[in-house]
Amino acid sequence: MAHPAVSVLEWQLVVYRRTWRAGLLGYFVIPVLFLLGIGLGLGGYVDQGGRLGVDYLAYIAPGLMVASAMGIAAGEATWPVLAYLKWNQMYQAMLATPLRVWDVLVGHVSFVVFRTLLASAAYLLVMLVAGAVRSPWALLALPVAGLVGLATAAPVFAFTARQEDDAMLSVVQRFVIVPVSLFSGVFFPISQLPAAVRPLAWLFPLWHGVELSRGLSLGRLAVLPALGHVAVLLAWSAAGLAVAHAVFRRRLVW
Repeated sequence: MAHPAVSVLEWQLVVYRRTWRAGLLGYFVIPVLFLLGIGLGLGGYVDQGGRLGVDYLAYIAPGLMVASAMGIAAGEATWPVLAYLKWNQMYQAMLATPLRVWDVLVGHVSFVVFRTLLASAAYLLVMLVAGAVRSPWALLALPVAGLVGLATAAPVFAFTARQEDDAMLSVVQRFVIVPVSLFSGVFFPISQLPAAVRPLAWLFPLWHGVELSRGLSLGRLAVLPALGHVAVLLAWSAAGLAVAHAVFRRRLVW
């Protein structure tokens, strides 16, 4: 028998089946614009320095893919979650069935991971067409993007479940997601950051995802560092789910 959370995921997919076409073009347009504008445009100047050991397009593309996964996961874990909690009370309707809080949470988080995988697959396809992939191991960057999505969505679910309105959700996007995207090694090595700031980058799930994705895409990933990066992402995911479950229970169970 399938886990009850699968029922929640199936419902999400049925709903998404009616709306997926609206976002399909964006899955391809955004990677093309980023890779052309930054990877090729700005990359022409960066490549003149020759400090990265690889052309800037190949350097930046894997990082952009997982940064996109983080952004999608954060977006799906904010307003849609608050809507289900407060505005249309969809979670409460689900809990009127035999589903438990854990089932509802895991089912919705699984859908968010699915969305990140779908968008990341489109990103990887654009990377292949653009010639930004240097190794067949790049295919494994897809599960890495999904893990980054999970490590992002889980704690953001917990944060959103504590909110009564959407005022703070924009703050998360502007003052957490955007800065993390800028200072997690997506656009330049974190070795260029001040020494006092680098440990903060090491704490971010995105930096670990960038290192994994870039190493796989370039064929330069060592086993032990890779295991360390995966361990950090799994720790973020597990801790985020545990906190989210506790907050959901307080919010939804009387």
